[in-house]
Amino acid sequence: MAIQPIRLFGDPVLRRPAVEVTDFDKELRTLVADLTDTMLEAPGAGLAAPQIGVGLRVFTWHVGGELGHLVNPRLELSTEVQDGPEGCLSLPDLTYDCRRALSVVAHGFDVHGEPVRIEGSDLLARAIQHETDHLDGVLFIDRLDTEARRAAMREIRESEWFGLEKPVVKVSPHATRGLGL
Repeated sequence: MAIQPIRLFGDPVLRRPAVEVTDFDKELRTLVADLTDTMLEAPGAGLAAPQIGVGLRVFTWHVGGELGHLVNPRLELSTEVQDGPEGCLSLPDLTYDCRRALSVVAHGFDVHGEPVRIEGSDLLARAIQHETDHLDGVLFIDRLDTEARRAAMREIRESEWFGLEKPVVKVSPHATRGLGL
């Protein structure tokens, strides 16, 4: 559909918990198409709606050749953990090792409101957890240990993109639903 500007660290929308989707309509299908196109163009392993300025519980992923989306996710996490490199399209060129559950079972819905169950491990599990965090207003740097988080914040402050004028984003009609606006 359309490639959208990705919101960068510092944009308040990235820290606000997203609201549940209640309307499984054409606008939702357009949002998922926009997320998919933007994620593939970036390129990234996942993209959540808040990253393009839409405060809804929706994300897409592209891992191991598998392309998908999930609406209103709920996660069951394994007790086994993995440590590995993680980055974020909202934090360009920043990669740090981050601890995540090794596997995940994600429950939610597709764009038509049909129930979906996704099982994943390794990179897919990492991507699903990362994108669900975005829907809760959490960034991967929040999950780093104190020393790594300090280093990440220093790297962010020294980056060329930090503090730049944020792009003006055309917001989906979904952005104000359920927010009392």
